[in-house]
Amino acid sequence: MERERKFLVLRLPGGLNKFPHERIRQGYLGIPNLQEPKPVEVRVREHAGKHVITVKGGRGGSRSEVEVPVDDNAFRSLWRLTHGRRIEKVRYRIPFGDFMIELDVYRGKLRGLKTAEVEFKSAGQFRSFRPPEWLGREVTGRDEFSNSRLATRNSPPKLS
Repeated sequence: MERERKFLVLRLPGGLNKFPHERIRQGYLGIPNLQEPKPVEVRVREHAGKHVITVKGGRGGSRSEVEVPVDDNAFRSLWRLTHGRRIEKVRYRIPFGDFMIELDVYRGKLRGLKTAEVEFKSAGQFRSFRPPEWLGREVTGRDEFSNSRLATRNSPPKLS
């Protein structure tokens, strides 16, 4: 079970490039129908020279997640099927107390959007987390900020 909260980023923290980071490409094979009680999404991702297929079920801050490695040929075949449903970003891993903040700086059609996610081991951690001052509004569970929906957009969502 994955427990995470997602935030918009007010400003990038200083010295960002000193933190470990990687370029990520991900495309969606199946985007959830949010009218279903237990929506499911399926994506392929390329990062750090590795390829995986991921299936996520549920909605909001707690969802099930299964990730399976795939070889280069399988990834290339599946990637072709994601046309029109892709995102590119650079992910920075920033330690913050007992937590790891994964800051995503989007590229391509979503350039300008910056979000951060924090994953938690328990429901108590999930509820009690206090974000650093450089994080802004929480968007956990907001459909327009889910990566599967972002992948279908031609520009970042309006920050209303």
